Amino acid sequence: MELIFRNFSTGYSKINIVNQINFKLKEREWIGIIGANGSGKSTLLKGVLKFIPTLSGDIFLNGISTNKYSRKELSKKISYLPQKLNNNLNITVKDLITLGRSPYKKFWDFNLNNEDTNKIEEAIEIVELKNLKDKFITELSGGQCQRAYLAMVIAQDPKIMFLDEPTTFLDINHQIKFLDSLRELIKEKNFSLITVLHDINLAARFCHRIAILKNGKLLEINTPRKIMNEKIFKNAFDVDSLIVETPLGPQLLPVSKKE
Repeated sequence: MELIFRNFSTGYSKINIVNQINFKLKEREWIGIIGANGSGKSTLLKGVLKFIPTLSGDIFLNGISTNKYSRKELSKKISYLPQKLNNNLNITVKDLITLGRSPYKKFWDFNLNNEDTNKIEEAIEIVELKNLKDKFITELSGGQCQRAYLAMVIAQDPKIMFLDEPTTFLDINHQIKFLDSLRELIKEKNFSLITVLHDINLAARFCHRIAILKNGKLLEINTPRKIMNEKIFKNAFDVDSLIVETPLGPQLLPVSKKE
């Protein structure tokens, strides 16, 4: 399923935060979005999902304007994991993951069918929460809570996933495991994926393309090998850097101005 941005602008109180965005997310493609704080990364995702208004331009999902989708219908196609998560919910991990099936249910009917059960159990396996599924969210560490929410959006069984800094509270082991799982899901289920990532090197390792936002505008979008460039990162982040070739591809080393 393709998602096409055409001169898309969004923001708050009729003030553009993200301006004139143009790119295409192709089927089975993984795009990582990076940029300095305040560059509009999270705002872009919220605009697509109608949490904030479109101010100009449009977005097309398989050729149909997203304006023609209700929010519930859109949530069957696109799942979303925000930065800030509520870890004070008095429900179990499995109950939280079950909420991922809500777009497919009527408000007054939340009985689980076989498909619901299978999607929930599959999500639990993917993020390795089988031993924690009966624990309450309030009993989890920050990283465990993050994984529970990740399982919830996987259980939603979308065609496109938006993940806003999904590895923030994960240790390095679970960061790699989870990103590996996403890569496998793209292959197996034809997902498309947009992730906001602060770790540029993880984005370079896992994403097919990287988009760089600066001051609400799309500065660059290209393959990691073409994006990993000292001049580009100087422009985007005002930081000097070295690009090092590794067996895993190019990686970035920021350089202190004092060194």
